[in-house]
Amino acid sequence: MTSDPARRLLPLADQAAPERADAARNRELLLDAAAAMVAELGADEVTMDALAARAGVGKGTVFRRFGSRGGLMAALLDHTERAWQAAVISGPPPLGPGAPPLERLLALGDSRLRTTLQHAALIRAAGAEGARASGAHSFAALHVRHLLTQLEVDGDLPLLAVALLAPLEVPVLEQQVRLDGLPVERVLAGWADLVRRVVGRPAVTPPGGAT
Repeated sequence: MTSDPARRLLPLADQAAPERADAARNRELLLDAAAAMVAELGADEVTMDALAARAGVGKGTVFRRFGSRGGLMAALLDHTERAWQAAVISGPPPLGPGAPPLERLLALGDSRLRTTLQHAALIRAAGAEGARASGAHSFAALHVRHLLTQLEVDGDLPLLAVALLAPLEVPVLEQQVRLDGLPVERVLAGWADLVRRVVGRPAVTPPGGAT
């Protein structure tokens, strides 16, 4: 049985240098407080001053931990990426191990699309171009390549993996969903159709169904 490369090769998101236990604990407490603020108020309302007040610490403590608001947003995005990656590595199927590779690939797209839309403001705030950290992208791309390999797909798998992930990023999804007004389910169905075409397993149209 081929092992999942996500389990043995990949760090979670962009790993920083190890912190002291107390520093790491304090950092996690600040990130938990920031995540709660994002859920309640939205990413645009999370400032260094507001986080310091929410966590009951001095503003200098927040700046020492994250450097700037952009650094805070990047750390918080990394926090959410780690949770998503953990679900891929060891969560329940079909996103996690145990499902057939096509089911896992389709589940990955569903989860990634919804997670991207949920955290779109945070992703934009974390970087001028709204891009995820390179480690997070590498994780997703390598996992997609692994699933394509299991599906015996021919072609340049590194480029195919990037092509399949590109429609799940903020600029594309915001254009389709926020600006063009396409329903999320339609966008997701289109992505699933693309996946099936790439892997050579088109969906079967039932008798009398739409063509």
